[in-house]
Amino acid sequence: MVVVTTIRRDVLTLPAAELGPSNPLPPLRTLDEAHRIDDRDRVGLPGDMARQIGYEPLRSVLPERIRDGYGRERTPRELDAIVIENDRLRATVLPGYGGRVVSLFHKPTATELLYTNPVLQPACFALNGAWFSGGIEWNIGATGHTTLSCSPVHAARVPAPDGGEMLRLWEWERLRDLPFQVDLWLPDGSDFLHVGVRVRNPHERPAPLYWWSNIAVPEERRVIAPAEETWHFGYERRLRRVPVPTHEGTDRTYPLNSTFPADFFYEVPDGRRRWIAAVDASGEGLVQTSTDVLRGRKLFVWGSGPGGRRWQEWLTEPGTGGYCEIQAGLARTQLEHVRLEAGSEVSWLEAYGPLSVSAERAHGADWEAARAEVEGRLESALSREAVDAAYAAWLPHADSAPGEVLAVGSGWGALEVLRAAHKLPGTPFAESTLGDDQEPWLELLRSGAFPEPRRVGPPGETLVAPHWRDMLETAPATPVAEYHLGVAQWHAGDVAQAVRSWERALGLAPSLWPLLRCLAVADQEAGDDERAADRYAEAFDDLCRERRDDGQWWTAATAALGREAIDALLTARRTAEARAVWERLHPATRERGRFRLVEAELLLAEGRREDARAVFDAGFEVADLREGAETVDRLWSRLGDEPLPARYDFRMRPPSTP
Repeated sequence: MVVVTTIRRDVLTLPAAELGPSNPLPPLRTLDEAHRIDDRDRVGLPGDMARQIGYEPLRSVLPERIRDGYGRERTPRELDAIVIENDRLRATVLPGYGGRVVSLFHKPTATELLYTNPVLQPACFALNGAWFSGGIEWNIGATGHTTLSCSPVHAARVPAPDGGEMLRLWEWERLRDLPFQVDLWLPDGSDFLHVGVRVRNPHERPAPLYWWSNIAVPEERRVIAPAEETWHFGYERRLRRVPVPTHEGTDRTYPLNSTFPADFFYEVPDGRRRWIAAVDASGEGLVQTSTDVLRGRKLFVWGSGPGGRRWQEWLTEPGTGGYCEIQAGLARTQLEHVRLEAGSEVSWLEAYGPLSVSAERAHGADWEAARAEVEGRLESALSREAVDAAYAAWLPHADSAPGEVLAVGSGWGALEVLRAAHKLPGTPFAESTLGDDQEPWLELLRSGAFPEPRRVGPPGETLVAPHWRDMLETAPATPVAEYHLGVAQWHAGDVAQAVRSWERALGLAPSLWPLLRCLAVADQEAGDDERAADRYAEAFDDLCRERRDDGQWWTAATAALGREAIDALLTARRTAEARAVWERLHPATRERGRFRLVEAELLLAEGRREDARAVFDAGFEVADLREGAETVDRLWSRLGDEPLPARYDFRMRPPSTP
């Protein structure tokens, strides 16, 4: 009996932490980016790599907001899912979480091909905060995990190249203002999930483009790719070309053979087929391949050290097996962005499926034989010519109009289409998706004036692209318009104009704290810690007078501004004022792990070392601890000479690294 490929809605129930509200304060500071390259390593890089490393690195996550409202308490939740299935494979997709493929199940062998996380626990790994581990994710925007990691995308049925159906996912990526689509289908009888990807630049200017497809697989694997060299990048921020598979006397193609977390970007020679595989001790595993446009291949390992093991536990639950990541991208490394010309597009096809190879050859000491074994078995299962043919067959369908809508994403794409009348066949951004977040910007677009808010509250999101900044500059200079204009000018690097816009608004604004906070950040960036502390204190006083209730948005604003104010006041050595801010935070806020850490720092500043140590002894969990952050261990080192307790050890590089 032939089982026809089907697409259906489903529900996936997982223990999950609530995402909570986004941080209401615009992220004005430059990224504390762990993926910066040491300047010493720029010399001697291949020319195209050096150019692309220097091309438009992201300095801000505006217009996005930071998602840091989640905690560590998980309860069973029903998550909307979409299942694509044929007689060989079953793929489960979460459209509400960036279109993540959370499961790829091979029916004939009853094998899960991916690492599937048994919980949904946000952690601070996305560019804008909340992210979770497991499955296959589609990373677009800039170096790191996409801002869409925990956001909805549009999804619909679309005719597939073989006459069946495929699932289309699409959204408007806001960091670079680029629409993209991901088409997933399972040809009847195929062991491979086919994925067609297209990114378009509808603007009249070039745009920097970043894409890496990220696949989580169990870490008890050997990762094999068609390369003899790799670019090693660790959290010491050093980029070095090293041999594959053995480096410093150790075979690094086994994830647990590294001590600290690290990236290995494989140098796949031009003309070679693009693929990467992860196989277990018996020779079974997963392989990913693509057309040649997707040139890069990567292995990320957590390593066997205590910090990597703690992160693994942090992202799931005790007793769950660990994972590594195999990835495929548009450039050699994730430190690069490629140029997408005005009015152009780029597209490719990927395929994901099971692989069965000789364990003896795949795990043998002969690296060339291991690669040949995998490539030969892959060619038998899905030839390079078949992948190219599948891409050619898919491309005419990339513009096909979606049929039944299965999920709805954001309204930002609809707003951009209304503004510029973009023609984007295949990825419609319907006006019906416009919502409250887009409403004031729609009013600006139609009337030329930014509307005053109907009620007092934290300010909404700011659009910062040049065309929106131009509209704000010509709009009537109301306080709210000046506030948003200042944020947009700040994003453009025009600090002086941003400060003038915020200062102009202060005289008339009914709500002062958002403006004072922006000015305080500007003071900090200028090195004026005293004035920054003055403004933060005044901003927090104004917020406490203005807030209307203990709802989530006011609570989030109070927590975010209070945290920044305490830090600024401690920097200025105004400990008593920092304590006064602490006392006015909501009791529930003070109990959160992030604020227990703030409390320990405050106690230490007050000279109460034993009380600060007691905070650590009582235990806390900083839910939004940032990837690569060292705030916990640095504060601990100020308390004494004892080794860092294992529960606080999230170190991703050797402690001696400067």
